[in-house]
Amino acid sequence: MIKGSCCCGAVKFELISEPSMMGTCHCSRCRKAGASTIVFVKKEQLNWVQGKEQVALYQPTPPYKYGRCFCKICGSSLGEILSEEDSFPIAANALDTEFGLKNQFHEFVSEKPSWYEICDDAEQSEGHPPSS
Repeated sequence: MIKGSCCCGAVKFELISEPSMMGTCHCSRCRKAGASTIVFVKKEQLNWVQGKEQVALYQPTPPYKYGRCFCKICGSSLGEILSEEDSFPIAANALDTEFGLKNQFHEFVSEKPSWYEICDDAEQSEGHPPSS
């Protein structure tokens, strides 16, 4: 069981198994949301412990389509944790329990600021990674 929470503890959840993948997005939106490193989970993996009602959704205007969730109290970024999709990204920083994944990709490296240095061997893409 992998436990997760926001900074203030109002939002708590568990993953019944390890996420399927981890990656880092360098686009300006993910950087500003404070959740560039994400893990992908399946909807059936996520169990709410408390505070789902404390999660707010920021829905951007087109051309952007992916909403970002955060704790209403402390502002911790939670990725797309309210998604109804079968698989969705959540912020890796919201996980409290260690897990065995390593970063597998960097996307939108064309938007990466010059002060950030990528220090791993994960695949890099100018935009979204190519589908496998």
